[in-house]
Amino acid sequence: MKFKARRAPRKFVTGIVNGVTMSDYGVVELKADEQVTFVTEHQAEYDVARKSWGFYATPSVNSRLKNFGLRAVLVKNTLARWFVLLVETGSEADFEAYCTSERLQVIGWLDDEATLKKIEAAL
Repeated sequence: MKFKARRAPRKFVTGIVNGVTMSDYGVVELKADEQVTFVTEHQAEYDVARKSWGFYATPSVNSRLKNFGLRAVLVKNTLARWFVLLVETGSEADFEAYCTSERLQVIGWLDDEATLKKIEAAL
């Protein structure tokens, strides 16, 4: 694993409705079969694992990720761009406010067995 820190964070604005300034602090380069874990101040954990074919973008969404204090949700914005977001357990109200302010449509919570079964049946 290599971490390339930026001397000063790269700043950029994101968001369709309400501009939010993000700070990019660097790049993590993983080789196959390496992993990094990100932790929030509330100890929710998010793993990214590199494989020879690409990445596991999340731990299992209906088990490990949920147990780590995060919920995966599929959303769509007004430009018809789709995103998988991770919401910290207990922060759902903040997330709903964010979705309202950015006009995001929640397609489904990916830790919900009924939603996962609908996706499986549809595909």
